[in-house]
Amino acid sequence: MGTKWNERAVPRLDDRVAVVTGANSGLGFETARVLADRGATVILAVRDTDKGRQAADRITARVPGARLTVQRLDLASLESVREAAAELRAAHPTIDLLINNAGLMYTPRQKTSDGFDLQFGVNHLGHFALTGLLLDRLLPVPGSRVVTVSSVGHKIQADIHFDDLQFDRSYNRVAAYGQAKLANLMFTYELQRRLTQHGSTTIALAAHPGNAQTELGRNTPAPVRAAMTVAMPLIAQKASMGALPTLRAATDPAVLGGQYYGPDGVGEVRGHPHVVTSSDKSYDVAVQQRLWAVSEQLTNVKFPV
Repeated sequence: MGTKWNERAVPRLDDRVAVVTGANSGLGFETARVLADRGATVILAVRDTDKGRQAADRITARVPGARLTVQRLDLASLESVREAAAELRAAHPTIDLLINNAGLMYTPRQKTSDGFDLQFGVNHLGHFALTGLLLDRLLPVPGSRVVTVSSVGHKIQADIHFDDLQFDRSYNRVAAYGQAKLANLMFTYELQRRLTQHGSTTIALAAHPGNAQTELGRNTPAPVRAAMTVAMPLIAQKASMGALPTLRAATDPAVLGGQYYGPDGVGEVRGHPHVVTSSDKSYDVAVQQRLWAVSEQLTNVKFPV
């Protein structure tokens, strides 16, 4: 059995441009660090630009000469998404990699500035809009990729609640997260179908980190968080390992559009990245297409494919 895929397998990425959302910490930071180390120009697309600049400094300390820029992006505001996309389009005639990594988990009931459920708005709709607004910068680039980070949470209390997408009637933070992460996968699969029909060499993939030690769980209810703090070293892996499925989806020359990467260990909790299977619900083409149509309506973003 050969060596398992790790960050040393990431090829050189000189002259490539990569946009990574949520790159100031956790999985996004580790993803940006490795891409920069391999020579890519990396845009850290973050809500807090001070934290983004601090992250850039930490990467530069480890990767002298890293080519990094910080871009303000608040996925909870479609106005901010449009402004960020316009600035990225002005600065970069082409983009090779778009990594939709930023996310929120188990937040209390909150709304985005556009009135969407916060988890659905940030995790799905914000990234849907950003991808649609940037896709024509990826389409001319042979082999360009859109990688969207989902979660094993897409299998937990997860459904697309078309009758109450924003959880206005009753709010369940676990179900809201499950819906958002299921939407990430359905978006990926429908985007890949459209890219194929368009005859494009751009591909769409998804990834999940398993159980990684990041700040994502900061909104978990206090008793659960206390228990997780004790158990985390035993059941979770470092963020640098959690980022590997994303990095493989983004850079491995052998990947195929529509694939989903996650850890190879028991329950996909820890391990090295390989192709995994998402829930049966995630492959429902009719629901994928309905979600796409609703997402276009809610964001007022139409894709060029």
